[in-house]
Amino acid sequence: MTIPLEAVNLSRHYGEFEALRSTDLSLNAGELVVVAGPNGSGKSTLLLCLCGLLRPTTGQVKVGGFDLYDDEQASRARLAYVPDVPAFYQALTAWEHLYFVAMAHGVEAGFAERAEALLCQLGLWEARDLYPHAYSRGMRLKLGLALALIRPFDVLLLDEPTSALDEESVNLLSDQLTNLRAAGSAVLLTTHDPEFVRRINAHIWRMDNGSLTR
Repeated sequence: MTIPLEAVNLSRHYGEFEALRSTDLSLNAGELVVVAGPNGSGKSTLLLCLCGLLRPTTGQVKVGGFDLYDDEQASRARLAYVPDVPAFYQALTAWEHLYFVAMAHGVEAGFAERAEALLCQLGLWEARDLYPHAYSRGMRLKLGLALALIRPFDVLLLDEPTSALDEESVNLLSDQLTNLRAAGSAVLLTTHDPEFVRRINAHIWRMDNGSLTR
């Protein structure tokens, strides 16, 4: 069986500074993992290397058996990433963002119904025709989640997904993660919220000074 996400000898250096020390990891289907650690420990660097937004100094990342850099199109089609501060196109409304992502991944069929249900769940339906720059930070984070959930993926990476969410949205995210886990998706996230970690019953990996322990 193909492993959804694996990395071998993954590291990232900035000159003499090792932001991420040599790391091997794998994430299996239906596995939900939280990377815990203090600010500056290397958690975000790890996620950025795993999603392809930051090229590692050493190592290899495979998504569904495809090399993240040699088979970029195939690997990225299987992986979704939501940063703690999502970025958006200034000329597209929230609804247009969702349609653009669905179209890019070939899942336009039934889009309107799926998008409406998702935006209603996230409390964004009434703001669907607004541009993201008019959104609050919490709304922008929820839109980032919606853009990930509107498309298929095997692996979901989330960086501090509860940082700007209200309690109702955190409950919704918890339910979504439970459903994704049951459906066989592999999820890796960072958070400083111990209550959220307990709620989702995740495995915990710890990071400190660029070193990951499992």
